[in-house]
Amino acid sequence: MTGIIIAGVLIAGVGIFIGVFLGVAGEKFEVEVDPRETQILEVLPGNNCGGCGYPGCSGLAAAIVKGEAPVNQCPVGGAPVGAKIGEIMGVAAEEGERKVAFVKCIGTCDKAKNDYNYIGLKDCSMAKRVPGGGAKSCNYGCLGFGSCVKACPFDAIHVINGVAKVDKEACKACGKCIAACPNGLIEFVPYSATQIVQCSNKDMGKQVMQVCQAGCIACHLCEKNCPSEAITVENNIAHIDQSKCTRCGTCAEKCPKKVISVL
Repeated sequence: MTGIIIAGVLIAGVGIFIGVFLGVAGEKFEVEVDPRETQILEVLPGNNCGGCGYPGCSGLAAAIVKGEAPVNQCPVGGAPVGAKIGEIMGVAAEEGERKVAFVKCIGTCDKAKNDYNYIGLKDCSMAKRVPGGGAKSCNYGCLGFGSCVKACPFDAIHVINGVAKVDKEACKACGKCIAACPNGLIEFVPYSATQIVQCSNKDMGKQVMQVCQAGCIACHLCEKNCPSEAITVENNIAHIDQSKCTRCGTCAEKCPKKVISVL
């Protein structure tokens, strides 16, 4: 009985000692947090998507306070959140146009050819590893297994008729889909963009036509007819400089393969 009492006293003593030690250590080694960091964290949406380039909202809040990130760095919160954080930091938030993701492929099931039937894991990264880089004859096109869909935390992208398509109203420009696409088909474009090249095939025109009915054949008609010189054809694929584009629609009208989408 005495042994039990002694053991109990020892355990209680150790517990008290550890408690006091932790309390003293906590005060001594406490890291002071800038109150603005807490205020910014309360303003941020709390999605912790990582689209800002930092490890979650707390990481971004700390970076903004340290001056390592601009007040409008959060792609989910956009301009409204940037303005609120600017007030906390005492600076003006630079206005920038909202960005949205866009899939540069129009090779739907009825337009793109297949070399074989793929039977395996429904994952783009896995399908990319099989011979030919996937079942589609076009090695640059959307694989259609929705790795981007799984990565999107906002349900803003879905596979329709074999090709991923972004709902720009739901897109928050977090960049998760861009990182998930093994073929690098997704990029950010201005929300206001109306003409976009929906193809990524860099092969010669004859080769493109053999694998997809809707691929860019690098005919240069869009480039030659653009009144604002916003289009250039490089590596057999047309590219539109959205900062120069006047949204006139001439390029889309002249494109014989209708690869330039009018959104």
